[in-house]
Amino acid sequence: MCLEIGNKVAVLDDVLKGVVTHISGNTISIKTSDGMIFNFTAKELVKIDIDQKQLSKYSDINNPLLKEKATLKQPQKTLFKKEKNEVILEVDLHISQLVKSTRNMDNFDMLNLQLDTAKRKIEYAISKRISKLVFIHGVGEGVLKSELQRLLGKYPIKYYDASYKKYGLGATEVYIYQNVK
Repeated sequence: MCLEIGNKVAVLDDVLKGVVTHISGNTISIKTSDGMIFNFTAKELVKIDIDQKQLSKYSDINNPLLKEKATLKQPQKTLFKKEKNEVILEVDLHISQLVKSTRNMDNFDMLNLQLDTAKRKIEYAISKRISKLVFIHGVGEGVLKSELQRLLGKYPIKYYDASYKKYGLGATEVYIYQNVK
């Protein structure tokens, strides 16, 4: 790949994007949108013609790359715990628990995978008559938590912050209303 000054590039295995400003031998300087300048080797960069957000609007679960990612995932770190004769399903939504590598995935793809996992677990809990779930989402910028709450609003459930003592700030507990038969 031959990079030139002015090319838009993205850094492999990182979330940095920028414009090539200087090339000196194998060292390439890029300037990010916030004005920061970073140096990389040519092997660490990839030229981008279309912004990743533009590509993401075409991605869905039928995307072959996402299907491949889903098949590479580690065994699900879902735990069942019993407290006072009550089964609690714990689901860790950290992306590192869902896939082995986030390479070739942008933030939109990762968020969709996390929300699809949450949706499947909610529907599983409803079908198996499990009344409590705990989604461990972490603190971060709150994007996953707010999108999770938007998803939870579509179900006959109530949700609230999980026990701070047990999970810290980054978890949401879900109570599913079950009809007794």
